Amino acid sequence: MDPDQEEIRSRLERSRSRRRGAKVWLLLLIIGLGVGGGWSLSLRDEASKSLQFRTETLSHGDLTVTISATGSVEPTNTVDVSSELSGTISAVAVDFNDPVKAGDVLASLDTTKLEAMKKVQEANLRAAEARLLKAQVNLEEAREEAQRARTLKERNVSSALQVITADAAFERMKADVEIARADIARERANLAVTEEDLADACLRSPVDGVVLERKVNQGQTVAASMSAPVLFTIAESLSEMELQLSIDEADIGRLREAQRATFTVDAYPAREFPAQVKTVRFAPEVIDNVVTYLASLEVDNPDLVLRPGMTASADILVNEVADALLVPNAALRFVLDPTGSADDGPTGNTGMFGLLFSDQPSVVPQRPTTNTLWVLRDNGIAEIEIVRGDTNGRYTEILGGDAQPGDQVIVGVEN
Repeated sequence: MDPDQEEIRSRLERSRSRRRGAKVWLLLLIIGLGVGGGWSLSLRDEASKSLQFRTETLSHGDLTVTISATGSVEPTNTVDVSSELSGTISAVAVDFNDPVKAGDVLASLDTTKLEAMKKVQEANLRAAEARLLKAQVNLEEAREEAQRARTLKERNVSSALQVITADAAFERMKADVEIARADIARERANLAVTEEDLADACLRSPVDGVVLERKVNQGQTVAASMSAPVLFTIAESLSEMELQLSIDEADIGRLREAQRATFTVDAYPAREFPAQVKTVRFAPEVIDNVVTYLASLEVDNPDLVLRPGMTASADILVNEVADALLVPNAALRFVLDPTGSADDGPTGNTGMFGLLFSDQPSVVPQRPTTNTLWVLRDNGIAEIEIVRGDTNGRYTEILGGDAQPGDQVIVGVEN
């Protein structure tokens, strides 16, 4: 055989041998993958069967939906008592927490100067009245003189000039009378102002209530030239209070007048106080770009344990559903991912590597609530659809769907 032909045949034999070897290795790899995949799937099935779920039973119950807010307890009405006069405080008649009636004296200003001014004005008034009397007498004399001048003129005894002079004197006397009357009116007005100042020098309570604040002491000087200083703060009856709450704009749409509420204060953490929504203001309050609306609630305080300014945490009842089918919100957040994908699963393995080495299904325990539940049925796990209703943040009402009372819904996985 030709040497060249021998070499060609040898190369062909080696090529066939390599191809047969590659086919063998490929066959072995396929067999290995099949065995490994079956082994991995077997492990996954066993792991899924051995996975321990936390469950709760669907049942009927009453759903109470509330809005939570914080605020403070305030009097229904407070009145600031000021002084319109400047002067020195001569006496203080009340102290903090004292009950007062409308008209009770709270404090008094020194009235020495006002009393002296009153005496001067009374004297001025008497002098003005005397001047009026004198002017009236002079007017009467001038009238008679003018009449006599006219009579003499008719008899041709006096001249026309004398008549004119007498008439002019009469008119002057009439003007003097009017001036005297105006002086009397002025002096009476001045006296009335002084008497009013004397009355204002005695500070009185405008309402029935309790003294919340006293900002003045005996001997203190009060300057009211620029603005009236607040000396006392009076709260009307504390047996009826007002709870002022800041309501988040996300909750304001569910708030209505006359809705019932309960609240607690730090001074009595174990006691719940009832309240009722009275008004919800339209004007917003914006603090650090956070929008809230002020709601006022009526509060009865017969035993006076609530004090103005107390911080309160309130729950306003916005909805009640009786005998509703309830599901825990944790069940709505639970998601079981059987594909082994990387949706926050515990292993993080993906693709073929995940298929070979993942030993349990992925679980995504926290995500936004959905309309899907995972339940234990027929010795297995089933995914069902529901129609959700209202929620209180912990439980949600089921309005329809495949859920049934007694279903064991999955809420989590045991570690």
